[in-house]
Amino acid sequence: MKIHATLPVKGRDLRLDLFRGVANWGIFLDHIPNNVVNWVTTRNYGFSDAADLFIFISGYTVAFVFARMMLERGFIIGASRLLKRVWQIYVAHVFLFVIYLAEIGYIAQRYGNSGFTDEFNIRGFLANPAQFLFEGLILRFKPVNMDVLPLYIVLMGVFPPVLWLMLRRPNMTLVASALLYLMARHFGWNVPAYPIGVWYFNPFAWQFLFTFGAWFALGGSAQAMPFIRSRTALVLGTAYLLFALVMTMAARFDELRSLIPPDIYGAFNPNDKTNLAPYRLLHFIVFAFFVVRLLPRDWPGLEGGSFGPQSNAVNSRSRCFAQAYSCPLPRISCWSRFPAPSGCRSWSASSAS
Repeated sequence: MKIHATLPVKGRDLRLDLFRGVANWGIFLDHIPNNVVNWVTTRNYGFSDAADLFIFISGYTVAFVFARMMLERGFIIGASRLLKRVWQIYVAHVFLFVIYLAEIGYIAQRYGNSGFTDEFNIRGFLANPAQFLFEGLILRFKPVNMDVLPLYIVLMGVFPPVLWLMLRRPNMTLVASALLYLMARHFGWNVPAYPIGVWYFNPFAWQFLFTFGAWFALGGSAQAMPFIRSRTALVLGTAYLLFALVMTMAARFDELRSLIPPDIYGAFNPNDKTNLAPYRLLHFIVFAFFVVRLLPRDWPGLEGGSFGPQSNAVNSRSRCFAQAYSCPLPRISCWSRFPAPSGCRSWSASSAS
């Protein structure tokens, strides 16, 4: 079957480093409760947030890295390398999962604070550790704030045949992904969680954003460029971002909410993150189009000046914070109990001084 996708230009795209770092910082800050600092993140100013950015960039990066390998070295080699990466992420998730359970369980029992077990959703684990550990290993049981990596693992795990098809029929693959997204929302499809409920990030819905990122990397951005550069996109996109800002702020300020008709307000609040609401998806797509329009890949500022040396630094530091984010104890405790990842020690030490 003939290849119809456009392979990305060889070389590092520093925008990925910059925005992957921004996404990880955003996820970290958004999970610090009662902190004024998290007002700098995008979730306060629109329907989408750092999770949408992370999943989109993940899809973009997977296509960017493995598409050329799959074409040059064959499907088996490309798929095996991709699945090897999935295994590495799964092992990291299990490592964090076990530390999470052990530390929260120890603190709750050592100090008699049963509220911890409910707050972090591990009461069932303490009552039946063998069953809950098994369910955690098959990604059905997830303590609080450990939802993103299982989603990432599943989306990457099923992606090899999707990538094979996208290289040959990119638009058709995107349409198929969109149909799955719409059907999942219409029929209420989701993956069951343990012991009750469903996945917080519905993989049948969020797969579209992952696939859209891959499509964007494999020529989709070039196809959409005439529209992205158009005045129509600029005007409509700006209007929609302003509308999303008003709706999001209305959820936080009663004075603003009182000015909006209840039917209109209720259509966008609460924000349906689990099933990736269409208005949320559209908000992120507009954001992505604006980034492509305003921040080209060859912009000199990415290699020097304000962002150049910092784009990799932001991404590197975000990995350090990912460890703190994954640890549910107060962040200072997490840093003191566990060694920083490779490449983080010097930065953490210099920051403390």
